[in-house]
Amino acid sequence: MSHVARILDGKALAARLRAEVAVRVAALGRAAGRTPGLAVVLVGEDPASAIYVRNKTRACEEAGIASRRLALPTDVPQADLLAAVRALNADPAVDGILVQLPLPSHLDERAVLEAVDPAKDVDGFTFANIGRLVENRPRFVPSTPLGILELLDRERIEIAGRHAVVVGRSEIVGKPTALLLLHRDATVTICHSRTTDLPAVTRQADILVMAVGKPQLVTGPMVKPGATVIDVGITRVGGRLVGDVEFASVSRVASALTPVPGGVGPMTVAMLLKNTLQAFERFAGRSAG
Repeated sequence: MSHVARILDGKALAARLRAEVAVRVAALGRAAGRTPGLAVVLVGEDPASAIYVRNKTRACEEAGIASRRLALPTDVPQADLLAAVRALNADPAVDGILVQLPLPSHLDERAVLEAVDPAKDVDGFTFANIGRLVENRPRFVPSTPLGILELLDRERIEIAGRHAVVVGRSEIVGKPTALLLLHRDATVTICHSRTTDLPAVTRQADILVMAVGKPQLVTGPMVKPGATVIDVGITRVGGRLVGDVEFASVSRVASALTPVPGGVGPMTVAMLLKNTLQAFERFAGRSAG
């Protein structure tokens, strides 16, 4: 009988997590006398960004979180965008602020992110929140890395003492995922475009996280038998969505594997809701005290 990896169903787990958030939101909302609020800042008309924002808005509504979309034109001046973010910082009905990336090229992305109050930075992208993560004193952790760890934990996949290889060093996924795994006592290797002999490194991984956006980069021979493989990549190829992992060959080698779509993606949205709930819990705690 041929081996087939266990599929880590992020879609099903995300649905459970969103239901858990909804229960907590309802209870806290009654105590606090208001509904938690998430504001999403969308600049321009990038189709992919518009879809992401629509999905986040729908997920918020289902969880009982008030979602506000602030849509600004593509040519919005930097000063106007910063003023809009600061107004959201000052709004007591807004618990979380999310600036949808990427921003148009004339805008200073880092300056805009830094304008967000770290206590409302539910994306975890401000220097203040990145620094807290490095120190293992996190406030808000970026949603995709947080979703990866939640998936590993809920599926009872051991992290401590395992060799984790993260392929990709982005600020949004690769680096924070490596830090989270390190804080959970994994031995962590980060690979990137300048890594020599990538297959030799990936074959050492007990936990392999692929986050580079190169379709089907990793094949079965590059994976250690029995490894857990987390595929963050998502690219449209020939009318279908594929990940960084060649699913058919890797599923015959790995012990567990996330599908694309339906793996990490739904977890990202669920963790955004969880971060917004966490921000609201701080407000509810202050109002109760």
